[in-house]
Amino acid sequence: MNQETLHKISYGMYILCSGSNGKFNGQIVNTVFQITSEPANIAVSVNKENFTHEYLLSSKKFTVSILSKNAPMTLIGQFGFKSGRDTDKFKGIKSSKFMSGIPVVMDGSIGYIEAEIIGQQDCATHTIFIGKVINADITSTDEPMTYAYYHEVKKGTSPKAAPTYIKEE
Repeated sequence: MNQETLHKISYGMYILCSGSNGKFNGQIVNTVFQITSEPANIAVSVNKENFTHEYLLSSKKFTVSILSKNAPMTLIGQFGFKSGRDTDKFKGIKSSKFMSGIPVVMDGSIGYIEAEIIGQQDCATHTIFIGKVINADITSTDEPMTYAYYHEVKKGTSPKAAPTYIKEE
């Protein structure tokens, strides 16, 4: 099987946040998609080993910040290549809390979605969380960052926990 074929599926770049008991974490994800419009439901895929996964299971809510093409690689690195178990990912980052009480990353984003988890599906290394959208807004007219743009223009890489990671031979 040619694994590169799967890279032809279109993805975006997002910061997924969740929290529990007044503590929060966020991570980069590329797999967020709308499932229905009435009611508005979305899904997100998260590696079971990620710290955010624990918060999703306990809080049953999350936010998604949609990254701009102009988002700096330092922002992506802070949320994508560090563990929230070891560092405060929100240090120095502009964020806001709205209906869910979960932070929305405002730096480098063009919009956000807040959701309450209504279902989940086990997928071996990952869990797909299904969320009912409770709030959403557009915060910038910038273009969203696609996963292809992240790789081709920003020269970003995929960490082992990403669903699109391909082991080098």
